[in-house]
Amino acid sequence: MTDATITPATESTAGLTPTRAAEREEVLAKAAKAREVSRHPALTTTQKNDLLIDAADRLVAETASIIEANEKDIDAGRKRGMSEALIDRLALDAARIEGIAGGLRQVADLADPVGDVVRGSTRPNGLQMRQIRVPLGVMGMVYEARPNVTVDAFGLAVKSGNVPLLRGSKSAQNSNTRLVEILQEVCVEHGLPRETVQLLPCETHDSVQDLITARGLVDIVIPRGGAGLINAVVTGATVPAIETGTGNCHFYIDGSADVDEAIQLVINGKTRRCSVCNATEVVLLDAALPDEDKKKVLTALQDAGVTVHGEVSELSALGVGGVVQAEEKDWVEEYGSFDIAAAIVDGVEAAVDHISRYTTGHTEGVSATDYRVTRYFEQNVDAAAVMVNTSTAWTDGEMFGFGAEIGISTQKLHARGPMGLPELTSTKWVVNGDGQV
Repeated sequence: MTDATITPATESTAGLTPTRAAEREEVLAKAAKAREVSRHPALTTTQKNDLLIDAADRLVAETASIIEANEKDIDAGRKRGMSEALIDRLALDAARIEGIAGGLRQVADLADPVGDVVRGSTRPNGLQMRQIRVPLGVMGMVYEARPNVTVDAFGLAVKSGNVPLLRGSKSAQNSNTRLVEILQEVCVEHGLPRETVQLLPCETHDSVQDLITARGLVDIVIPRGGAGLINAVVTGATVPAIETGTGNCHFYIDGSADVDEAIQLVINGKTRRCSVCNATEVVLLDAALPDEDKKKVLTALQDAGVTVHGEVSELSALGVGGVVQAEEKDWVEEYGSFDIAAAIVDGVEAAVDHISRYTTGHTEGVSATDYRVTRYFEQNVDAAAVMVNTSTAWTDGEMFGFGAEIGISTQKLHARGPMGLPELTSTKWVVNGDGQV
């Protein structure tokens, strides 16, 4: 059963099995507690930062217990036949835990968005009008085998004044439980309710539907994971949802490109970490490139351990062996592995046409020295991020200077691209007068 098979939740526990009824009641009770916590007096920026720094230190101090919990998840995952790409997303070691803690410290160093004046004016009648940033409220997160998201969501939620409800996957249950225990302990030590962060049950997929239909208790839900999970949440939610998309990321190498540089960029985008959503999945080669340069790109990928998928007759004519015949799904789906689809296109317009047909709206890249080409690409590719003469791997909140990220939005409302602190706030208008009617 996949996350795409989530079914709508009922309005009550009537007719549910005792186990299912208990699960639904737990989700709604935790959501109600989160709503209560969200109404507590707001923390000052100093209080938020102190909490995040102490949480980072505690995570590092608890590295051994976190790894112990994570190893249970990895062992269970391998027994269930989980792919090595997913195992890589799930795995934690001392370096990754230090990186996760470092993300909290970065968030602590960032400006607090709450209370920022977005715009304002004084009307002719003397009314002073200000639009200011405020928290969204109770923030539901639904995510798969990425325990780092547990801490990222906590850090960004705390700094932006929100209360996170975390629904991680069963495959990371032990890791997430230990991480949340640590974060809750630090919250209590800072005089905050333990429910400042909560982990929801994950035994069945129905708990997701309980969360995303908890109108009046949950203010926003953000899915982060594979296409099945994201589609199920976005189509099934009655709570407002921010769509974070999958990354079928393309990289077009124009006839004007510095080929050696382009090779470095496409290999970095593909191999830096092949399981993440900003990994390059498709390379498009301009027909105007010399055949030896086309071959150079493809053989460099193969030498880096990447399997090339494409039209065998077309690519073998370049002298490239070992190509796997591409099917329609190779142009549509993320690999999440050391595989890449390759096609020859007739210039930047054809590249953009191909991308427009298959893009998920995440990140698209171009390598070219001709300004007319890069300008056309920038203006006509519809994606959250466009990379010009650089790797698709840069689409990341931390690399953008946001600290940890809550996800990469591929929608066009409210937030688009890597989502940091400002994207986790809404606004309200404050109008000051002196008796105007």
